[in-house]
Amino acid sequence: MGKKMVRPFLILMAFALLVAACATVPLTGRRQLSLIPDSQMNDMSFQQYDQVLAESQLSTNTNQVAMIKRVGARIQKAVEQYMADNGYAGNLEGYAWDFNLIESDQINAWCMPGGKVAFYTGILPLCQNDTGVAVVMGHEIAHAIAEHGAERMSHGLVVQMGGIALNEAVKNKPEETQALYMQAFAVGSQFGAMLPFSRQHESEADHMGLIFMAMAGYNPQEAPKFWERMAAAGGQKPPEFMSTHPADETRVRQLNEWMPEAMKYYK
Repeated sequence: MGKKMVRPFLILMAFALLVAACATVPLTGRRQLSLIPDSQMNDMSFQQYDQVLAESQLSTNTNQVAMIKRVGARIQKAVEQYMADNGYAGNLEGYAWDFNLIESDQINAWCMPGGKVAFYTGILPLCQNDTGVAVVMGHEIAHAIAEHGAERMSHGLVVQMGGIALNEAVKNKPEETQALYMQAFAVGSQFGAMLPFSRQHESEADHMGLIFMAMAGYNPQEAPKFWERMAAAGGQKPPEFMSTHPADETRVRQLNEWMPEAMKYYK
């Protein structure tokens, strides 16, 4: 093969590898880049989750802890049902669900790969009740189900390692891989919460979370009300084009647009 043919051939091969590494997001059907084995993501997730819990003060409020675990179990059951009904049951292989409440004034919650969920007590006044917790729980679990963190990490691997022989890169460069993981998630006591996802990921999690909470028996019509409370608590916000999150009015509008679909799942 002549030199002039080598470069186009390598480009085509790299493109073919990336196409082969695409996955489909459940429910929305969006195609995404997926280069990291789920087992690898879960292993790193479980290690970091344990570290976060060890470095944090877990809540001793039995009622609030029970609420987080109760709502979590119902959302988990709904997610497992949806995934099984739609041919995605294999995506949950290796999941080890866990729901914990951390004592902190931060208004936040997150879910790591493998179903590792943390709520902060600071968000509970805005949640108000089980349904409000379900809005947040469904949204955060949706990030994990859609593998948004793995997608972000995959893009980082392409940029930093060229997109070829990435499985070997994961095996042979554990420090670099761990650094990419931290860039993708950055969960820890020094951060308090995961790095914000893109607007696309946030909207996708809103959509999926709305369906999950409805399937779990929580009224999805409460979701826009929760985000309106969040908006009121947030103070001055930058314009939408400057933020990784949808503007508050955009988020509420989209939730209302998806509401007829969600209500079909609500019993």
